[in-house]
Amino acid sequence: MSPAGHHHDKHAGHDPEVFRRKFWLSLALTVPVVLTSHMVMDWFGYRLDLPGVDLVGPVLGTVVFGYGGWPFLQGAVREVRDRAPGMMLLIAMAITVAYVASLATAFGAFDLDFWWELAALVTIMLLGHWQEMKAIGQARGALSALAALLPDDAERLDPDGRPQAVTVADLRVGDLVLVRPGGRVPADGQIVDGTAELDESMITGESRPVSRSPGDRVVAGTVATDAALRVRVDAVGDDTALAGIQRLVAQAQQSSGRAQVLADRFAAWLFYVATATALVTLLVWTLLGNLDEAVVRTVTVLVIACPHALGLAIPLVIALSTAVAAKGGILVKDRLALERMRTVDTVLFDKTGTLTRGEHVVSDVAATSGYRAADGGRSDGTGDGERDVLAIAAAVEADSEHPLARAIVAAADRQADRRTATGFRPLTGRGVRAEVDGVTYAVGGPALLREFGVTVPDDLARRQRDWSARGAAVLHLLRMSDDGGATVLGALALEDEVRPEARQAVADLRAQGIRKIVMITGDARPVAEAVAADLGFRPGEDEVFAEVLPADKDDAVADLHRRGLRVAMVGDGVNDAPALARATVGIAIGAGTDVAIESAGVVLASSDPRGVTGVIRLSRAAYRKMVQNLVWAAGYNVVALPLAAGVLAWAGVALSPAVAAVLMSASTIVVALNAQLLRRVRLRPQDQTGARLRPQDQTGAAG
Repeated sequence: MSPAGHHHDKHAGHDPEVFRRKFWLSLALTVPVVLTSHMVMDWFGYRLDLPGVDLVGPVLGTVVFGYGGWPFLQGAVREVRDRAPGMMLLIAMAITVAYVASLATAFGAFDLDFWWELAALVTIMLLGHWQEMKAIGQARGALSALAALLPDDAERLDPDGRPQAVTVADLRVGDLVLVRPGGRVPADGQIVDGTAELDESMITGESRPVSRSPGDRVVAGTVATDAALRVRVDAVGDDTALAGIQRLVAQAQQSSGRAQVLADRFAAWLFYVATATALVTLLVWTLLGNLDEAVVRTVTVLVIACPHALGLAIPLVIALSTAVAAKGGILVKDRLALERMRTVDTVLFDKTGTLTRGEHVVSDVAATSGYRAADGGRSDGTGDGERDVLAIAAAVEADSEHPLARAIVAAADRQADRRTATGFRPLTGRGVRAEVDGVTYAVGGPALLREFGVTVPDDLARRQRDWSARGAAVLHLLRMSDDGGATVLGALALEDEVRPEARQAVADLRAQGIRKIVMITGDARPVAEAVAADLGFRPGEDEVFAEVLPADKDDAVADLHRRGLRVAMVGDGVNDAPALARATVGIAIGAGTDVAIESAGVVLASSDPRGVTGVIRLSRAAYRKMVQNLVWAAGYNVVALPLAAGVLAWAGVALSPAVAAVLMSASTIVVALNAQLLRRVRLRPQDQTGARLRPQDQTGAAG
């Protein structure tokens, strides 16, 4: 069996709650064992002359050995069966030898007081394993979070067109279902009636809602934002696109190799060294004719070789680093994620919701040169073209729930210029119309212009070409005339807002020595390239993947791996989940979907992409502490084992079991204090975004 496989098996079925209970009960039993130990009483100069005091150690020590030590004994059997000796076998040998020696002493065979050492040994190992179990493992809830995207119920239409509530599991291919405004599509299918804007961002990564009309396919889990649809089901269950993403997540998680933990390798080596040393010690002292000394020396070797420090070297660092990370808004969910993050040389960002806010803002407003003549100006004579276009458009859109409408209203609110509209009416698939100050206006996209047969004036057309080139959505404000015609008064550009802190994140990653920064998105290439340029991507070095489907995101990570790159994937959507699971390290933005969070090893709770550099810093610092602790634990044994075996006994230098126990405790304290230095790691760089904002970042709308 491979080391990675052994490591996985070692923790199979281990529940942190089990180790927590075992630790606290064992600790409660260990305290009286230590206090009633004659060795400890001699050290501190006190006496406890109580009835039955000599039975405290044997009775409670046996309970601690059987109850608290059971997981280690089970693990030792597993390691023997798998022919992969390591930490569990070494711990089991130490506590078993201590137990047998103490039991033999209780019956008068030896004069070795090991009961307190046995109890302390088991308790400390339980503490280390409990901390390890709290930090280990990728989340197992990704597939459940995916399934939660589907509604529990659907409205199936009977032959008479009446809706009937059924469970999604009851749907069959060919069924006709009703999807109400704001509702989720229950199964893949084709629209047979109705036109609506669908939010497909959780599936395709497209940041803006997409218009769907009869004949178009829709995907389970997407949301109809503004109108009802009737959909003919053509895929259910495992055949849906969402189920396909579920399979990708499962495959990616299964294919992700688990790095061999350094402590396992050290423990395996230490097992062989300690076993060989103990056997040689027993043989040599027996041949020298000193059987009592042979037993004492052998027990001392095994006790001092027990990996107190080694057992805590990794878990303590992980526990502290995860606590430090949590204070900095970083949740470490996979205990190996930190170790792997230090090796990352490529950071792959999803665009929508990660480098951008995933919400549109008004980035520019323009009024036509004929605006004042067409609109008649304001009654007070203070008309300001761009300002009026935004204010009127916001009034018309005020009652709409469309995301672009909300962005326009928010922009008008920021400049405190709100007007009131009446007679609101949606124009499905084209826009909306309403009356403002007795004049009828309409707001919409190209379909609205085509319906009324109007063209955009040349001065505005030039602005629109610039907006479209950078991927902005363009809406027009039209003034409706009594004869059914319309006149274009202006236009608004809406873009998915780039997070100001994302620019600093890119700069910080370069400062950390990251080799390549990649952006991947389901958006059109002009959108992607405009965002990349805004963020300071380097042509020829960094990469941009645009118009990417869910499966392609996963493939993109695999392709980067094939090029020899170690990839950290940062994302927030369902379509990012397979890539997050396959990446060297998956990092989810905390404001993202449950699926992305469950598929990742690290979560940025603050939704700040600058946290990625904090993860890198912490990873490198934690790895240094791991190596330092392991070197100390190994170096301590290199010196202590020969002394425990008695190689300098001829010179009067020999370690007693009691001194061995003290040295073990001292080594554990050194490891713990060294790990505490992680608290000094600085995760968040100084905020430098204020001076780097674009005008639209500061005001929400130009003009």
